[in-house]
Amino acid sequence: MRWFPLLLSFALPFGSFAAKKSSTDRFSEFHSQSQALSPLKLADSSYKKLTSAPRDYSVAVLLTALDARFGCQLCTDFQPEWDVLGKSWAKGDKNGESRLIFGTLDFSNGRDTFISLGLQSAPVLLLFQPTTGPHAGASPEPIRYDFSGPQTAENVHEWLARHLPDRPHPSVSRPINYIAWIVSVVLVLFFAAVGYNIWPYVLPVIQNRNVWAGLSLIGILLFTSGQMFNRIRKVPYVAGDGRGGISYFAGGFQNQYGLETQIVAFMYGVLSFATISLAIKAPRTRDPKMQQLTVIVWGAVMVLMYSFLLSVFRVKNGGYPFKLPPFM
Repeated sequence: MRWFPLLLSFALPFGSFAAKKSSTDRFSEFHSQSQALSPLKLADSSYKKLTSAPRDYSVAVLLTALDARFGCQLCTDFQPEWDVLGKSWAKGDKNGESRLIFGTLDFSNGRDTFISLGLQSAPVLLLFQPTTGPHAGASPEPIRYDFSGPQTAENVHEWLARHLPDRPHPSVSRPINYIAWIVSVVLVLFFAAVGYNIWPYVLPVIQNRNVWAGLSLIGILLFTSGQMFNRIRKVPYVAGDGRGGISYFAGGFQNQYGLETQIVAFMYGVLSFATISLAIKAPRTRDPKMQQLTVIVWGAVMVLMYSFLLSVFRVKNGGYPFKLPPFM
């Protein structure tokens, strides 16, 4: 019996060495598997084996529920991003210098693990830090990823790099989408062919001065009537007048409604066309009577529109001094 404590003291260093070797062997085993398939498809037994302590490597495990009967849309949406990250990391870390293994445990294959962890929802991404070695974490408890914001491989990669300092972090490498490239090339060729055939008909329209004048006039009317103000301030379309009716014009020059902007744009447009007609169309009319009628009609339109516009200014500001009949 006196020899038993002495034998035990000799056995302890060898037991520690065996445990360390077991951790190294486990990493070598799972790392070789990840070179063929990453992230690894785990079950309850392989999950326990991969995450058991002592552990001189890191493990990132996604606990998910991909079966359609669970109705986990986030699981389905995130899985392709997780696969891209796992494959990119395995491809860029063939020698295992980062000491990180990626794994995926589906609820269908890991019900006992979900129950033991007390998980009521999915997906859950856990990062197990090493328990031994130079990168050993301060706590044996895994770090949980926060699934808020855009769920992309790049965001998870940034999160992993932040928690795994002083080691390589292979970048995310997305596979080439050949179908998208083919579709893009076909569409470019199609539109190039269509453009080549219709160019003789489009060129005269592009070079037409009236077209550009009309587009310029529309742009001027939109901006001078306050459309940009509405987009920035998110103003209401109309408002009540406090007496059961509708108010179309907001009081004050710093307020306006959406319908008010459209009315003002219409008035500016009518005034513009009246001015253009009097300046261009009327002098070109050869019939004296028709010319006289054109001047009278467009002149009357200008007077009415200006009178209404001045009345709107007085609604906006009661102290506005100018007015013109008939809208007094």
